[in-house]
Amino acid sequence: MGFWKSLFSASDTTTTAKPAQAEGYSTPGLTTISGSRIFFSTDREIDLYELEELCDAVGWSRRPLRKVKKAIQHSFLVVSMWEQRGAQRRLIGFSRATSDHAFNATIWDVVVHPEFQGKGLGKALMKQVIKKLRSEDISNITLFADPHVVDFYRNLGFMPDPEGIKGMFWYPD
Repeated sequence: MGFWKSLFSASDTTTTAKPAQAEGYSTPGLTTISGSRIFFSTDREIDLYELEELCDAVGWSRRPLRKVKKAIQHSFLVVSMWEQRGAQRRLIGFSRATSDHAFNATIWDVVVHPEFQGKGLGKALMKQVIKKLRSEDISNITLFADPHVVDFYRNLGFMPDPEGIKGMFWYPD
């Protein structure tokens, strides 16, 4: 539980700074990687083609853009991660969450461009999502993880359902 405690403690060195730009905010310690500035945004106005390119880069199946747009519009929270190099800005990470606005939230679509994986940015993205959800007094945060990323989420403090309840799914025929 040390991760969770450090996530919300006042001495946390990666707390969110005041917005650095109208569209985003940076976090101390993540401001530069390879000569570029990394910042986060909760702005939902994301170029869907740029998001599609990001998802393509990690090998995700394409989804209809009209449905992606609708999913973003109806999400409780959207957090995107950007690389800024001079005047050029590039989407390098994305996540969103749905919620009942009181108790529960589910995190979806966590993606970090392969060029930026293994540098702590996925962890930073998740930290931002969790911090924003907790600031809305959401106490039960869930997600679904593909087998190859279970350890990533486990290292962030997520665990299989402690009561052993199995999720159930319904899909159309």
